[in-house]
Amino acid sequence: MAGEPTKPTSGHDPRPAETRTTVPDARTSTSDDIAAFVAKARAMSPHRAGARGRLVFALDATMSRQPTWDMACTLQADMFREAAALGSLDIRLVYYRGLNECRATGWISDSAQLARLMGKIDCRGGNTQIGKVLTETRREAVASGVRALVFVGDAMEEPVDELCAKAGELGLLKVPVFMFQEGSDAVAEQAFREIARLTGGAWCRFDPGAAAQLRELLRAAAAYAAGGREALLQLAKTASGAAKLIGQMK
Repeated sequence: MAGEPTKPTSGHDPRPAETRTTVPDARTSTSDDIAAFVAKARAMSPHRAGARGRLVFALDATMSRQPTWDMACTLQADMFREAAALGSLDIRLVYYRGLNECRATGWISDSAQLARLMGKIDCRGGNTQIGKVLTETRREAVASGVRALVFVGDAMEEPVDELCAKAGELGLLKVPVFMFQEGSDAVAEQAFREIARLTGGAWCRFDPGAAAQLRELLRAAAAYAAGGREALLQLAKTASGAAKLIGQMK
């Protein structure tokens, strides 16, 4: 990933080696930049036959999110299991927490490895950094192809117009964003709905601590990442989470 790793303050950095890469700050894109990355991403489309599905799995890891983080650690295996029936899936975990800290793992194809990494990460107080998540997904979409972004969070504390501009870039790349909102914060809902709309994705709310609801949503997103729209349509026949997503997607 672009950007320099955060330097430790002492001789030993206690963070897991796999999660030390820092997501760089976003910069404003020019029209030439946008045209270039759209052309490159289309040429490397992950939707081509035989391509592995790639899903960016982004989580708010600020202090209030610890219960949901623990729940996601358990439920992430369901994404791999759902995808296994359709093909294959690689997941890149992106999370933010604390004071301006936003990090990402490499691409992971094993649920046990992802669970191990997530288990080493603790939530810390701080503001949202959704803009960095969108920028990192855009960069990765151009570099290696991404089928979808899943974001799980409960708040939004950033300029919404800036988030919408970044979402629009993902929309040009045909990378849908699935915004899964815990709780009922009205400001977050407005922003999450618009990000989903601009990318051709979907917004869904789940109740605080509702593992069954989040599980269904994550299974549906994994089905899309591994098998595309047709796989999501098939799952929607029997799963409410998939039906909620497909009903909103363009």
